[in-house]
Amino acid sequence: MVEKAPNPVDVHVGVRVRLRRLMMQMSQDRLGDKLGVTFQQVQKYERGANRVSASRLWGMAEILEVPIQYFFEGLKEKDEAYGFAEDDETPMVYDFINSTDGVQLASAYSRISDPKIRRQILQLVRSLGTDAKED
Repeated sequence: MVEKAPNPVDVHVGVRVRLRRLMMQMSQDRLGDKLGVTFQQVQKYERGANRVSASRLWGMAEILEVPIQYFFEGLKEKDEAYGFAEDDETPMVYDFINSTDGVQLASAYSRISDPKIRRQILQLVRSLGTDAKED
């Protein structure tokens, strides 16, 4: 029996749920309790293995303090929503925001209000990434 792959839209919504939950430093247990589901169910939502119903998504938006459209940000084109991105950066972005370090880095970076400092940090990270490729 062949297992069906999750729909890319469900995966995207799940990634956004996980990102926001981690940014709020909320455990899967706590989110599950507030939603009235187990942490295992939250895991399945975050992986895109189970679809989130409209009423559950509404509850998540309230608990995670975001508008409903937050969960769909980044799905600009129909082709992208179904896994036909033009370049290979989409998996890299998902890997990044699915990592604890990535979420912490994004959260800390977003709290920097000075645009000059943000650009300097971006340049530092770019240079470190370039150095890593040369090793």
